[in-house]
Amino acid sequence: MIASVSGVVKATTLNSAVIEVGGVGLQVSLPARYAASLNVGTHAEFFTTLVVREDSLTLFGFDRASARDFFELLQTVSGIGPKVAQSALSIYEPEEIASAIASENSAALERIPGLGKKGAQRAVLELKDKVNDLALSAKSTNTSKSHWRTQLQSALIGLGFTARDAEATIDSVASDLGAKIDETDIAQLLKLALQNRGRG
Repeated sequence: MIASVSGVVKATTLNSAVIEVGGVGLQVSLPARYAASLNVGTHAEFFTTLVVREDSLTLFGFDRASARDFFELLQTVSGIGPKVAQSALSIYEPEEIASAIASENSAALERIPGLGKKGAQRAVLELKDKVNDLALSAKSTNTSKSHWRTQLQSALIGLGFTARDAEATIDSVASDLGAKIDETDIAQLLKLALQNRGRG
């Protein structure tokens, strides 16, 4: 298994990057949030796993080993393949998914593109006993705060914001709302972010 790669980022797309390793450009498929944070010409390290299919070899990369391990764990659920697992990690941190599974929060899981209601139920059924440690770690960090921030960043990047602009806009909205931000739904936060961007 190719456990990690490091080198200079030569190109990026919405969900992948080409990284030069020893003179060879490797295409690495990445969660969208992570791909958006990369800059061409900078050095990067990915924790990777190689998915082998009859007609393809795809290298999936992550910013930390625990995210890669969780990507592999998600695929032990019947019906979840690498694309859905990657989608999950594009919109949620591993700890947030673990927390949703441990608390049987199917509604949060159903937001993952390609998973659906039955897939969410299967994930809860098959992984509930395997994610307790990660779920506990999610509770110890302020998940409500990171949850809205992660969702809002994904939405803004999807609308064409750079990762840096998205972060700056989110910081500005957070400053405007203060403590009320944890009680504001994501649609309202997105509207405020776009208005804020218009003012800027």
